[in-house]
Amino acid sequence: MPTALFAWRRTPPPFLIGGAEVTQQLLAEELAAAGWQVTYLGSHEAPWDGTTQLPGMRTHLDTHGIPYDEEEGTLSYRWNGVHCSALTQNNVERVLGGFMRDLRPDVVFTSQEGSAELAAQARPTSLVAGLLHSVSATGLGVLTGRPHHALAVSEFVRARAPHTPGTRLTVMYPPFAPPQESANPARTESVLMINPIPAKGSELLHDLIRHMPEQHFTLVEGWWDTAADFAAYPNVTYVPRVYDMEPLYRSHHLLLVPSTVEDAFPRVIIEAALHGTPTVGTDRGGIPEAVGDAGIILPSAAGLEAWARAIRDADHRTLRARAQHRALQYTRPCLPELRALGI
Repeated sequence: MPTALFAWRRTPPPFLIGGAEVTQQLLAEELAAAGWQVTYLGSHEAPWDGTTQLPGMRTHLDTHGIPYDEEEGTLSYRWNGVHCSALTQNNVERVLGGFMRDLRPDVVFTSQEGSAELAAQARPTSLVAGLLHSVSATGLGVLTGRPHHALAVSEFVRARAPHTPGTRLTVMYPPFAPPQESANPARTESVLMINPIPAKGSELLHDLIRHMPEQHFTLVEGWWDTAADFAAYPNVTYVPRVYDMEPLYRSHHLLLVPSTVEDAFPRVIIEAALHGTPTVGTDRGGIPEAVGDAGIILPSAAGLEAWARAIRDADHRTLRARAQHRALQYTRPCLPELRALGI
């Protein structure tokens, strides 16, 4: 039985913060469903500030009836066929060493904070694939550990990744789950935006909300709670962070992605498109690559009126069909691509 090990310093599935977590969870679950033995090593302490997430993790597992063991700071459980362990940060490298010795994994996937050290630790005895989720120092940092493969989530990321001797760099677009069959719900005229924080364009969003009092906006909590920033607007509904975004995607006409940073390949664009919701986004980073010809792309220098006009004039019906058709290509299985790479 082939064996895969996912090792990083963020939470293991199903505790999601952003696109990197979702991408790796879906890949791990696909390997498990194909008969691989899959182990996912992570931490219940956030790598950026060390805060523990154990209480919320226990609650989520209890809610879903998932049994777990907790011993000496380690939370262990099984999720959709994947064996998961969440440790304290200071134990990740030590436990990785034990897993390398006992599991002898055929491939190790790693990414994000501290992944260079994990890649270097695993490289002598296993094939190592580093997942490049962004062009930030955190996203590209794994290359310092010289993984055998670097899997960039977009052409944009591949173009920005530095050459690393001994590492084969290629694009593997993130996996996406196909939409579930359901009746077509009535769509609200509200514009949807996820993660309304400064890096994702919240300054422009505030201007649009004030400039278009007749337009309703639905905002969904992302990396942190910004509800108080939008509480005074009568044309805003703020939704706390949710795991199941399908009802929101299915019930809106447009997704707004006005990021000011170079997003690698925003998952929300494809997820929304799979449910018939096209995007109005900026030309930063990999956003145009994700949108393709199935949405509206505005220059990063575009002003407030250009964004308002794009929202008002969008041909929802035409864009909806085009976006959904284009997004379906990303619901493919990833194993054939990994196999072609020799992973």
